[in-house]
Amino acid sequence: MEKQKRGFVHYIAQGSLVKQILVGLIAGILLAWLVPSAAKSVSLLGTLFVGALKAIAPVLVWVLVMSSIANHKEGQKTNIRPILVLYILGTFSAALVAVVGSSMFPSQLVLVVNNAQMSPPENIMEVMKGILVNVVDNPVNALLNGNYVGILAWAIGLGIVLRHAKDSTKSLIHDMSEAVTQVVRVVIRCAPVGIFGLVSSTIAETGFNTLLGYAQLLVVLLGCMLVIAFVVNPLIVYWKIRRNPYPLVFACLRESGVTAFFTRSSAANIPVNMAMCRRMNLHEDTYSVSIPLGATINMEGAAVTVPVLTLAAVNTLGIPVDLPTALLLSVVSAICACGSSGIAGGSLLLIPLACSMFGISNEIAMQVVAVGLVIGVLQDSAETSLNSSTDVLFTAAVCQAEDDRLASDQLTRRN
Repeated sequence: MEKQKRGFVHYIAQGSLVKQILVGLIAGILLAWLVPSAAKSVSLLGTLFVGALKAIAPVLVWVLVMSSIANHKEGQKTNIRPILVLYILGTFSAALVAVVGSSMFPSQLVLVVNNAQMSPPENIMEVMKGILVNVVDNPVNALLNGNYVGILAWAIGLGIVLRHAKDSTKSLIHDMSEAVTQVVRVVIRCAPVGIFGLVSSTIAETGFNTLLGYAQLLVVLLGCMLVIAFVVNPLIVYWKIRRNPYPLVFACLRESGVTAFFTRSSAANIPVNMAMCRRMNLHEDTYSVSIPLGATINMEGAAVTVPVLTLAAVNTLGIPVDLPTALLLSVVSAICACGSSGIAGGSLLLIPLACSMFGISNEIAMQVVAVGLVIGVLQDSAETSLNSSTDVLFTAAVCQAEDDRLASDQLTRRN
């Protein structure tokens, strides 16, 4: 009996998190289907889980970036620039795929009234201004409000300054990053219970029919994300490593994408990505910076959400779209997606900005935002999964390409 207890505890603490999450997901769906009243009562489990993720994620990004920069040694190559190029290329490609997909399969919306008080940006200059303001935000305020642009800016600044600190100080900062990472790992191990509460209470309150009402819109959204995950990203990775990219793509989706889908937080998924990078023996000086950075600015999923919902509204209102406008929408969506984490409401609040390009009033645009909130159960999960898995995918691609180049150079010198 004692061995069975120990075996169960070991499975909970060390077993496959993906399998445990799937069990929690199925249990949540069954509870919402069979006993809806009981399903609503377990919403506290989901609330506590999401609250814990939101609380620890800003601190995690802060200490990881600051520690990796402060402990970086002179002469060590980080390969951040080519990773940034892939981040930008992937985000723009995602926006372009979303525009093409929405044009090929136009969706209709049943616009609903949303009375929530929101302040969406009115133009691209306001978005850029908001990003710059967030960069110089008070660091304590940035941590409290989850302003990841501000957190990243302060972490980079402090990390650069602390490179000249004493070794004992650098060691303390490194220990802090390890401690916060361990706390996040503990929180993520609670994901099956939290997802059980989230799924069961959400389905019990909204019902299965709510999602079915927007089935075509969801198919277009998720279809574009699947095209990016299984076609566009592999092409980008192949261009970088010059060999079959799919083993790496599938590994990233399986180990990073699945957990990100259910936690719905790229920042909270950072330890999962870093652990995967460590297992693949990637350069620590590279992934310790690129993974937290990607969680902040690499937003392929957001670059899909904005144009798909915007063009659904455009199609509903019968507004014609020419090729130059479609290309401009792709560029605007990609730029805004990179700064979406620094704007309250995330990617959905960028929809009014995109709608303004077609002369759609703010009132109607906010109704489109409301539609996004309705389908957010799947949309936000898929968006986060794509965002987070791409962080580790592009990091691994650049590191492997650099290793191949070094190996080729050594072989040439020997010959």
